Amino acid sequence: MKKLLSIVCLILVCFSFSSCNQNAGKINNVVIDIGESTKFSREEIQTAVDCVINKFKDFEGCDLKKMWYDEEKSNLVIESYISNGKGSHNGVQKENVIVLLSNFDVDATGGDGSLNPNSTYTNWNWILIRDSKTGNWKADDWGY
Repeated sequence: MKKLLSIVCLILVCFSFSSCNQNAGKINNVVIDIGESTKFSREEIQTAVDCVINKFKDFEGCDLKKMWYDEEKSNLVIESYISNGKGSHNGVQKENVIVLLSNFDVDATGGDGSLNPNSTYTNWNWILIRDSKTGNWKADDWGY
C-alpha cells in the first residue's frame, strides 16, 4: 500500500510539473527580421532577439508572431527612453540600448490579465540595455 501511494504521488507530481508551463508564451513560429544596422552587428542584434524570446516565455497565453529590428524606429524610441523613460535615471548610454519590435496574439485568458483577451498587439516595443559593448542584453522595458 505504501509503495502504491508513493507511485500515485510521483505520478501526480509529474502531471503538475508538465502543466505548470503549459500556458507559457509561445515562440515556436516566430518570424524574425534582423534588418540593416549601422549601430549594431548582426550578432549583437541576434543576441537581443534571443533575450526577448526568452522573456516572452513569461507572457502566458501569448503567441509571438513576428519580431524585427528597424533602426529608424529604434532610434526614436531610444531618444524618448533616454530623455523621459527609465534611461533618464539608470545611466545607460545610448550605444547600449536597442529597441526591437514585435507582433503577438493574446488568447482568451488575456495573458496575466494586463493584456486584452483575444487580441493582437502590433509594433510592441522591447527596450533592451546592456552595461557595455560586450555586456549581455537584458529586457528593461516593453510595451507601447
